[in-house]
Amino acid sequence: MAIPQLTPEQIRTWTLEQKDRWWLEHVWRGNMPQLTWRAAITGMMLGGLLSLTNLYVGAKTGWTLGVGITSVILAFAMFKVLARLGLSREFTILENNCMQSIATAAGYMTAPLISSLAAYMMVTQTLLPMGMTLAWMVAVSVLGVLFAFPLKRRFINDEQHPFPEGRAAGIVMDALHSSGAQEGLFKARILVTSGALSALAKLMQSHAVMEKLRLGWMTLPEYLDEWIYRVVPLKIRGLDLRELTVRLDTDFVMMAAGGLMGIRVGVSLLVGAVVNYLILVPWAIETGAIQGRIGEDGLLHYGFRTITAWALWGGVAMMTTASLLAFFSKPAMVIGAFRGLFRNRTTGADVLAHIELPMWVFVLGIPLVGGVVVWMGHAWFGVQWWLGALAVPLVFLFTLIAVHSTALTSITPTGAMGKLTQLTYGVLDPGNIKSNLMTAGITAEVASNASNLLMDIKPGYMLGAKPRQQAIGHVLGILAGALVSVPVFYMVFLRDGPSELVQEQYPMPAATIWRSVAEALTQGLHQLPVTARWAALLGAVLGIIFEGTRIATRGRFWLSPVGLGLATVIPFNTCLAMFLGSLVFWLAERGTRPQGIGHRLLVQNQEPICGGVIAGGALMGIAVILLEQFVFSPR
Repeated sequence: MAIPQLTPEQIRTWTLEQKDRWWLEHVWRGNMPQLTWRAAITGMMLGGLLSLTNLYVGAKTGWTLGVGITSVILAFAMFKVLARLGLSREFTILENNCMQSIATAAGYMTAPLISSLAAYMMVTQTLLPMGMTLAWMVAVSVLGVLFAFPLKRRFINDEQHPFPEGRAAGIVMDALHSSGAQEGLFKARILVTSGALSALAKLMQSHAVMEKLRLGWMTLPEYLDEWIYRVVPLKIRGLDLRELTVRLDTDFVMMAAGGLMGIRVGVSLLVGAVVNYLILVPWAIETGAIQGRIGEDGLLHYGFRTITAWALWGGVAMMTTASLLAFFSKPAMVIGAFRGLFRNRTTGADVLAHIELPMWVFVLGIPLVGGVVVWMGHAWFGVQWWLGALAVPLVFLFTLIAVHSTALTSITPTGAMGKLTQLTYGVLDPGNIKSNLMTAGITAEVASNASNLLMDIKPGYMLGAKPRQQAIGHVLGILAGALVSVPVFYMVFLRDGPSELVQEQYPMPAATIWRSVAEALTQGLHQLPVTARWAALLGAVLGIIFEGTRIATRGRFWLSPVGLGLATVIPFNTCLAMFLGSLVFWLAERGTRPQGIGHRLLVQNQEPICGGVIAGGALMGIAVILLEQFVFSPR
């Protein structure tokens, strides 16, 4: 069924009141069930579980992935089956939308765990109490909700911006609940099957679990190159490639993540990994810039942590300059974020007052929750009062810009927002690394939450949902994500304290970048080895050149400087896995007939396949870690 929408002429010429009245008459679905008990419980359960997938993927890549469409398909199929069995009514389209609002909010709120908070604990070597972490994340995320909903009236109701990923979710839900029931069940079967196979593969990778099940002979090797080393050693400049993380592994979750990221990011990661691990790192080891450690066998060993301590500087500099250039290269977008902000376009009464979240919630809520965040920053992290208070208006400034970018492109410039704040506080409070990290954590995480939540509100507007109930749903999702992800984060990644937070298997690239930028700004580049300083300078210049070329060619330039730089803080084997995943789906798109079964399975259902593999593998990966640590551990 076609979703009603205004014409470009109507969007340009109608007043906000006219647009709201049209929406109320042609789109709003009245009192159709939306925030029901089953929608809330289903959303919180799925959101809590799927937040762990972002925890797992974020610990490996530094990125968080949307879980909205995955939760939509799962909930649709579950209640469709229950209805056929006579155990429940089918989900309404608005229940499904509200459920995905809750699940999406749960997924997004995990970001500080793999970025600013993790970086703080790494820098200070302080294990924050779990309750403190949970309270901080909830407060920052709720502040994001409070900033998001006032902007909804402008960016969604008035200017009708596309929010591409949100629009895609609305179209999927409309198809599932109108004429696409069978297609929806087919997508659900694909998602569940790929998830089950991925979970089984992850379980079979655990030698401890398979031995306990007396199935050790079925253990799936983590790496596929061991048999090669039995025949011929693979070396470069006398270095064993395994010491440089140059390996082929069986991490299907990272392959699926690459499938969602696309071929350009995949190629950029592989090129960056080849240059870093096969050219620069061997050279740095030869010159003594990277010092190995003597192992129990009396030989020098390197490994990911030793390598990345040197290699990350060129990559971080490249990502920083590229992100800032991309941000400032679109002055119209920055200016457009503020255009019309204070212009009143409503000539009469607010016709949506009975379903929109009341304005007094924001007028009271933003100062109240903002004050709580400032107090937390001062009491828990040592941020001076005036510096913490300054972060709140900066949140408003950066949220406007970030939302405008997300509304047009689905890309939220979180990295640029965080680095701009770090640069600002590097000037205002030089030498204070705690203040640098946590104020940037406030602005970047709130702006990111607000932008991504508006992406989630877009399908609700398209389908005629009640904004007030979606706002409540977002808060429920935040609570669900915090209650599930925070304890699991502590059990899985902080069992041995902050000193062991970064590992080759879980490199925490986002946190590493945050920490590195903070150290450079507060301690000065003179603290770095000379070769690392030259690498940072070269990376900064190349970031500008590559991003400038991408802008000048209007995106036709294949290499992404962010992908190239990210390869310096992710092991080679992970970069290779993500490239292979992106390559598989790129080849499928070009090598299958549009009407063929291969095209229908791999191209039309790329997201369910990748979402299922990520969800199944990531959840089983978390479960396996817990089993190995608390059930099969000799300690």
